[in-house]
Amino acid sequence: MTRKKPAMRTARPANMGSMLMVTFVVAMILGVVFFKSLEFKEKKASLEKRDNYLIERIEEQNKRSEDIEEYRKYMQTKQYIEDMAKSRLGLVYKDEIIFEADD
Repeated sequence: MTRKKPAMRTARPANMGSMLMVTFVVAMILGVVFFKSLEFKEKKASLEKRDNYLIERIEEQNKRSEDIEEYRKYMQTKQYIEDMAKSRLGLVYKDEIIFEADD
């Protein structure tokens, strides 16, 4: 008296539909993740380029700051005062001779 189990043909299509639906949803999620990762890679490259540019600008400004500091120190020397007196005011020492070229 062994009884045969009824075939589960009615449950199989419902399972198959569910499996297809889950597969579709997973595929959609993977697609979204893939395209978002491409966007993030582009944004990362753009930000790295900007970062490199800003680092370069910082180095330029630091160099400029050093140059300004050197010029500030030079402005406090006697040599600077003499150079300004000669170039802007035309002053010379008593025993100094100035030669000017004829045009």
